[in-house]
Amino acid sequence: MDPRLAPAARVRDIAPFHVMEVQTAARALEAAGRSVVHMEIGEPDFPTPPAVLDAARDALAGGGIYYTSALGLPALREAIARHYGERYGVDVDPGRIVVTAGSSGALLLAMALLVNRDEQILLADPGYPCNRHFVRVLEGEPVGIPVGPGQSYQLAADLVDAHWTARTRGVLIASPSNPTGTTVSPAAMRDIARVVDDRGGRLIVDEIYLGLSYEGEPRSALALGDELFVVSSFSKYFNMTGWRLGWIVAPPRHVRDLEKLAQNLYIAPSTVAQHAALACFRPETLALLEARRQAFRERRDFLVPALRSLGFGVPVMPGGGFFVYADCSRFSRDSLAFCRDVLEATGVAFTPGVDFGTHRGNEHVRFAYTVALDKLRDGVERLARALPARGGPPAR
Repeated sequence: MDPRLAPAARVRDIAPFHVMEVQTAARALEAAGRSVVHMEIGEPDFPTPPAVLDAARDALAGGGIYYTSALGLPALREAIARHYGERYGVDVDPGRIVVTAGSSGALLLAMALLVNRDEQILLADPGYPCNRHFVRVLEGEPVGIPVGPGQSYQLAADLVDAHWTARTRGVLIASPSNPTGTTVSPAAMRDIARVVDDRGGRLIVDEIYLGLSYEGEPRSALALGDELFVVSSFSKYFNMTGWRLGWIVAPPRHVRDLEKLAQNLYIAPSTVAQHAALACFRPETLALLEARRQAFRERRDFLVPALRSLGFGVPVMPGGGFFVYADCSRFSRDSLAFCRDVLEATGVAFTPGVDFGTHRGNEHVRFAYTVALDKLRDGVERLARALPARGGPPAR
């Protein structure tokens, strides 16, 4: 190839998102007349709450759909701050909140703010693939630290300390995590924050699934103080995936710099989506969302033991989100081929673990319980008919 036509070198390091290819194959089967149970995509099946849709219609009818500040609507920033106080017992200054074009926009802003060329960000492996790609796009180096069930698939202070180098800039934690659904306890998060601070780094905590917590009262990392970054989203708990709206809570000194970056990278978040999101915090909307959270919990409580009974390894019960990260080595040590073959044979779609890192990704798959219980039962029954008996030997 003519070198003048070659893309930037960073593009070579951005892996394809295999879950999207699984979804494409699943939809092709449906187009050919097959029935498919979708457990591949991390998107709630619940529609956007009615009050949110009504607020969007009212905003459109008013006609004032112009750019907002790059920081977001003041009323929305204040509503988010109130929500932290009412839901999590944390006092957050609205001035620290930057509304963004999805949580992806928030993470991209954080990486653009913090990461210089060749500096490192430590992350758990397995973890959400886009997080490491955000670091690479900014010419940094994502460092995946292998974690397993013994660590609840999460980083801990000793791991952070052991992997810190002169080039480490900070640590990105996701709690609850995609793909594992596991969480970092408040005590463990405090220990991690202490190590990061002692090393002169920055801590970024992805809390986009915090609203979908199932064990005890969820705690935001913001309780630790003002010197960390917390990212969240309207997509998951609030059921607004396609609206592409999120936020970041930043140390006060960095808000102006994040504003400058947002102004240049995407001007401002969607105005319609922001007006719509104001209705997320109405009592009737929150009551509906809590009922949906309980439905997700019921799905988890069905799916985890069902997968275990089929022979999948699920050593840690997910504490939040809507994913189950399952060891499939009894059936295959090629998760990509396993997902493809099972989809073709059964019409059940789920995601290969290779999407989420290099640490035993070939031996794991991710199931999303983002479909109704009757569909989950159907999917499990199809798998039971197609997979070898639990007593069979592990695949080689």
